[in-house]
Amino acid sequence: MDDFKMTKNGLRDQQNLLKQLNTYLPTLRLKKTLLMVEVNQTTNEIDKLNKEKIKIKTETYDFCSILTSKNSLNPLNFVKIDHVSKSYENIAGVEIPKFERVVFEKEEYFLLDTPIYFDEVILKIMNLISISEKINVENEKKMALMKELKDVSIRVNLFEKILIPRTERNIKKIKIFLSDQELAAVSQAKVAKLKKAANVS
Repeated sequence: MDDFKMTKNGLRDQQNLLKQLNTYLPTLRLKKTLLMVEVNQTTNEIDKLNKEKIKIKTETYDFCSILTSKNSLNPLNFVKIDHVSKSYENIAGVEIPKFERVVFEKEEYFLLDTPIYFDEVILKIMNLISISEKINVENEKKMALMKELKDVSIRVNLFEKILIPRTERNIKKIKIFLSDQELAAVSQAKVAKLKKAANVS
């Protein structure tokens, strides 16, 4: 069922609608492009962080003997997360998380009770945890961006493939109808004029 009127007012309404759609579409396209760039950059950042994580993990495993030794303190018992600090920023209209740092609980131990490289192991474990949390935040960011990108892509397709073509068809249909009405009116006027002329003679 048509949701527009086959009148001059109906034509004006459809023309105004088309103008609005064509005005808003470039904004949607720009937002889609910005989101695609952000998703790609975030994906590259995650890949980079994963490579860095592998490197740190390998370095940490070099101290594996300390972690498994029965005669020494386990460094894992001295590394506990208090919280992950995040901030939020707006990108292309989306609130996304930004990693700040991992805050660790302060665990005390006596230096004399630990091997000389115990502090270094603790630091490497903290670095490993920090980069893992950073990757988690980047993945959270990517998911938020991809969700918005999907929504915007749906809207762009709606405009390009449904709303604008349908409005253009409506305008064409109304114009044809009004033109036919005008021709019919002219024809009726001519017929009336001929009848009137015939009656006078």
